[in-house]
Amino acid sequence: MDVSILLEYGWVLLVLVALEGILAADNALVMAIMVKHLPDDQRKKALFYGLAGAFIFRFGSLFVISFLVDVWQVQAIGAVYLLFIAINHIIKRHVKKSDHEKVKEQDKKGAGFWPTVLKVELADIAFAVDSILAAVALAVTLPSTTLPKIGGLDGGQFMVIFAGGLIGLIIMRFAATWFVKLLNERPGLETAAFLIVGWVGVKLAVYTLAHPELAIIDEHFSESKVWKIAFWIVLVAIAIGGWFFSKGKEQTEIEGSDDANEALRKVDSH
Repeated sequence: MDVSILLEYGWVLLVLVALEGILAADNALVMAIMVKHLPDDQRKKALFYGLAGAFIFRFGSLFVISFLVDVWQVQAIGAVYLLFIAINHIIKRHVKKSDHEKVKEQDKKGAGFWPTVLKVELADIAFAVDSILAAVALAVTLPSTTLPKIGGLDGGQFMVIFAGGLIGLIIMRFAATWFVKLLNERPGLETAAFLIVGWVGVKLAVYTLAHPELAIIDEHFSESKVWKIAFWIVLVAIAIGGWFFSKGKEQTEIEGSDDANEALRKVDSH
């Protein structure tokens, strides 16, 4: 395989790992809050069932999407969805009450074991859809490799998406505490991550508009060097902005999140 292709694939995988890390930390924190009212043994089981369901759904969905990726209607739905979750998150985070606070309020009364498992499964499915669509949007314009196709995806593209999803699950299970600490220190990274998700949605929209059946824009534009360079410059600028323009949370805010962090530590201890 050509060195330039390897570098391009490696760069996309690196971006996916960073994006998965931020999103997985947020997801893991939400799930830890969901199950923290359960006894230790039930908490462990609820999270195990949740992660098992996430694994099955995530990779089952990947195989399904691999066969539908060339359908422009599916691409369009994916682009709109990515833009929606990015805008929706930013509005909720900066205009309305945060999702974490809502989850805390909803879980004050607690719930039985199986209702909690169901909530965790539904949350996992939502997280998996976000993750897979973002990964597909990043990978579909990667250059072709000599690996056999899987559905409508080049084998190399499929492997990058698969690796990104697997790493996301590993982070959610084993490294979430570290990423949550990072988010406490640099809270703007979470907003930056969702801005990147929205920008990836724009990328998928461009890819859709260049589909041969639509041809609203030039068919080769989405794979052109100009567009690729512009896309990565904006993506890196968002990430850098999220890092350098992010002020650490006030001590009172960090102390206020102790319950959530303690719940996450209990998850990791299992």
